[in-house]
Amino acid sequence: MKTTPLLKSYRAATRMLSPALPLWLKRRASKGKEDPARLNERQGISEYDRPVGHLIWLHAASVGESQMLMPLIDRIAKEHPNYPMIITTGTLTSAELLAGQLPPNALHQFAPADHPKAVKNFLDHWQPDMAIFAESELWPNMILSIKERSIPLALINARMSAASIERWAKRGKKSAKVLLSSFDLILAADKATADGLTWLLGAEIEASGNLKDAAPTLTVDASKLAQLKAAIGRRKTWLAASTHEGEDELIAQAALEVKRKYPSALLILAPRHPERAKDVKEIFTNAGLKTLRRSSRRMPSADTDVYMIDSIGHMGLAYRLASVSLIGGSLCKGLSGHNPLEPARLSSAIVTGSHIASFADTYMALLAFDGAKRILSSGDLAPAIIKLLEDKEHRTARTKAALQYAQSRDGVLDFVWEKLTPLLTQKDVS
Repeated sequence: MKTTPLLKSYRAATRMLSPALPLWLKRRASKGKEDPARLNERQGISEYDRPVGHLIWLHAASVGESQMLMPLIDRIAKEHPNYPMIITTGTLTSAELLAGQLPPNALHQFAPADHPKAVKNFLDHWQPDMAIFAESELWPNMILSIKERSIPLALINARMSAASIERWAKRGKKSAKVLLSSFDLILAADKATADGLTWLLGAEIEASGNLKDAAPTLTVDASKLAQLKAAIGRRKTWLAASTHEGEDELIAQAALEVKRKYPSALLILAPRHPERAKDVKEIFTNAGLKTLRRSSRRMPSADTDVYMIDSIGHMGLAYRLASVSLIGGSLCKGLSGHNPLEPARLSSAIVTGSHIASFADTYMALLAFDGAKRILSSGDLAPAIIKLLEDKEHRTARTKAALQYAQSRDGVLDFVWEKLTPLLTQKDVS
């Protein structure tokens, strides 16, 4: 199999570091970054037996990528109910969220660390008949080990920034080509990634569209929704969704401005990383906003200014409560936005900041059809929210345009499925 000096050095270095892996994992667990009860999984060791049958391995980095895979996982379960699946991710939050979503024929494991021994343990145990990686997961030991075992391998929804492509070009274009050529199928999420990967690989890469566009409408517990709607009543309600560090202070100031215009207005706040909830609440409290965490199990009262959803898996609830939604991860430099089609499918008017590189194609289409509002500075946030809250006709036109665009993207999954099907069944001898 082809390799390069850079890849040989990487594999040798990770092999030498393998004995230190247990210590590294324990340190991460002590910092809350690993599940102490499941550290063996990161070494490729599982307590589950391999299911009988044609096993599909799907791998994603974290929450966003794993949620992107869910429509595909459900499609496999529907079309091939006899195919067991193993889903791997690398974060605690993704594991928690997947626990309540996976179909009966799918299991979750934490991904093996990219060390030769851990990867070997994983592959020896699960013996997958096909592997599907999501977005930008280019772990050399995993990829090369899969290739060495002649396991069909696909990279779907591939996304790579211009900066990442430039780094590969400067430091290891030949290595990038070796890794990319190990995939039997690569489908890019957008044209920019497709063009960059085509240049690195020297072969045409197709842009299928972003598979996150095909995600189904987020679900909700109807009784919990009814309880919150009753508690909120007729108050004007807006949402700050998937917010990141650095954005909270800006959103708090906007909330104060909205409150001056509408004293009874309620902000629903959903931090991207719930472990930040304590610090986030302190920021809003210090700004003079009475903040209630959902984990307190109390309903928002008339004097609650901010109701914080501080656990994962409840965005379907949040978007249904808010007529207007700021999609976070977009207000500060270094961020790159989150999926706007989730609120679009639930008729919550979309506002975003200017940092939206991860969903640029989607946002550009929404903006072209007046399905979203993009603000260029934090000072524009409150006026944008206020205009949408007070102008129902404008808000309705925007949500209708966004919903129509979201529905037009449902065909992405069908396209990806068509391309994947030959590889899914390639080694099935049943």
